[in-house]
Amino acid sequence: MKKWLSLFLIGLLALSVVASGCIGSEETTTKTNGKIAVVYDVGGRGDLSFNDMAYLGASKAAKDFNLELVELQSNTEDDYAKNLETLAKQGDNLIIVAVGFMMTDAVKKVASEYPNQKFVLIDGYDENMPDNVRMVLFKENEGSALIGALSGLIAANSGKDKVGIVLGMEIPVLYKFEGGYRFGVAWAEDYYKQKTGKEVKINILYQYTGTFNDPAKGYQAAKAQLDQGAWVIYQVAGGTGIGVFNAVSEYLKAHNQQMGPPFAVGVDSAQDWIKPGAIVASMMKRVDVGVYNAVKDAVNGEFTGGVVELGLKEGGVSVSTVDDVMEMFNSLPEDTQKQKLKELGFNSKDELKKYLEDTRKQVPDWIWQAVDELRDKIVSGEITVPMATSKEEINAIRNANTWQEMMKSTG
Repeated sequence: MKKWLSLFLIGLLALSVVASGCIGSEETTTKTNGKIAVVYDVGGRGDLSFNDMAYLGASKAAKDFNLELVELQSNTEDDYAKNLETLAKQGDNLIIVAVGFMMTDAVKKVASEYPNQKFVLIDGYDENMPDNVRMVLFKENEGSALIGALSGLIAANSGKDKVGIVLGMEIPVLYKFEGGYRFGVAWAEDYYKQKTGKEVKINILYQYTGTFNDPAKGYQAAKAQLDQGAWVIYQVAGGTGIGVFNAVSEYLKAHNQQMGPPFAVGVDSAQDWIKPGAIVASMMKRVDVGVYNAVKDAVNGEFTGGVVELGLKEGGVSVSTVDDVMEMFNSLPEDTQKQKLKELGFNSKDELKKYLEDTRKQVPDWIWQAVDELRDKIVSGEITVPMATSKEEINAIRNANTWQEMMKSTG
């Protein structure tokens, strides 16, 4: 499994800059209106989630606004400030995008030294951040609530009473995922009772693996949850989550199934294509939207610093559609697409798309409609998903018995 991931990363990174301190750009045949730069976190391009979504938004903005895209990879945490300063010194980047909360301190330092340079920090926050920095945050709790509803209803519909969630490091941002997921599962219990008249209690198995880049740990955690009866497992663990996909896929093969349930659920990007049949959907954290909007505002002279928080209403989080999945797949280098189609056993992208559509058809339409209903109620403000950002708040959600209690638990 590690070998598979390594080969994939090698193929994907071949088209981007991987050496710290070396700047690469997309080739341009016509004069551009300027440059935008992206500094990737240590996960880099090919992480199948966070960094790839940043690239998706930046590349779309570069195309739409006729800008040159410059990409810079951080190989270690020590590279953050050096990479940001290298770009800021040049003085010709319209905007510099820093991907990931781990760059918060570096962005604060460099932005203070270059007050005329616009920066975008994805997923990081500091109350004393300079005015030339836009901090883009996401309401992961809202998107995760939809995944919880989907998972709980799939389990209840199959007569099962357990779902799972495998997470990376135990940090505040991941409490938002876990809390939202628990809220959605509780909402699903209530919805199922109203629809069928049957009482259900869905237990949630959860494990923090302590890492975002160890597929073996993700596999072990997911296998343990499957062995205990988890019917859907939500991975919130970056590269570690690849192991979750492998565990569910292995389970299906052992039971002579091409498609779930049981299912895995992806995170950050539309990851459904990684293990077609095993992954029913993904909770998309629309880093691409945050990056694109920041570039657009800079181009139009409307850029502002401070916090921008994106939830369901703003298009900042969502449940993936098949079209989302194909857009993500199409963003991969052409040779990588061909390689992956061959490995997955498909002759064309049309075959892949059809398989993804058939996977979703394993879930009754009424469940998808229920998820849409919850989404609409969150967007309208009728339902507020709790946002846990501390140990105390996540424990309050864990100890609540209903989604209504959860809604009140974090104030």
